[in-house]
Amino acid sequence: MALYMIGDVQGCDAALGRLLDEIAFSPSRDRIVLLGDLVNRGPVSLGVLHRLMALGDAAHCLLGNHDLHLLAVANGVRKLHKGDTVADILQSPQRDALLDWLRSRPLAWREHGVLMVHAGVLPQWSADQVLALAGEVEAVLRGDDWGAFMHQMYGNQPNQWHDELQGADRLRVIVNALTRLRYCTPDGRMEFETKAGGAQDAPPGHLPWFDIPNRKTANDVVAFGHWSTLGWVNRPDILSLDTGCVWGGCLSAVRLGRGAQERELIQVRCEQARVPGARV
Repeated sequence: MALYMIGDVQGCDAALGRLLDEIAFSPSRDRIVLLGDLVNRGPVSLGVLHRLMALGDAAHCLLGNHDLHLLAVANGVRKLHKGDTVADILQSPQRDALLDWLRSRPLAWREHGVLMVHAGVLPQWSADQVLALAGEVEAVLRGDDWGAFMHQMYGNQPNQWHDELQGADRLRVIVNALTRLRYCTPDGRMEFETKAGGAQDAPPGHLPWFDIPNRKTANDVVAFGHWSTLGWVNRPDILSLDTGCVWGGCLSAVRLGRGAQERELIQVRCEQARVPGARV
């Protein structure tokens, strides 16, 4: 059995199909973990969901910020942005089943010694704590009142984790870290104003979350997507897998071996051109 991690697909169903062909993926033998942003910006978001749902337990799919945006739009919390490409899902006769499947996806996963998230983890969090905190949000999204939570999910405050946080504030910090984080201060204050720079473009007093000294996951391997301008990064402690498929780059997969340091990169080109007016 082979285990593959795949970066941000964002509705690029044709590229996903080619990548699965390239790795000779067999759902009876292999498994894939997609690192979030399954939908939006690419041309066939509906096709991506249908493809992944059909794979059953052979595909584990994390939630990213674009996936949460789709759920928010479906609940009337957000309007479609220029460049959004999720109308095919919202207008599908299977809309309810598709959204129910999506909101049942996890925000964090650990396998083969790798902690997997969409965006990042705060320096105060251990790997076990990441999984536990993700589980708090997952329980709400899978519950009957998930629509009410969507109305409370957005906002940049609080911008720092405290163990005593409760209610919507607590869940918002967890969601922001796991699905939006790029830069933070050494004490874990998140920054969301800087758009789509590289690791070297951190605002004053901030660093990429994975370069914060003494972060509690420093001895773990953390795999993530979300940061297309960062691109492919392969360090002993991190794997960055958003290589800009939806922007005309590549869709990337990493095959994990018996240990977390046994890694093979597989990529396919994506012909998808940038959508005018789209947001990262």
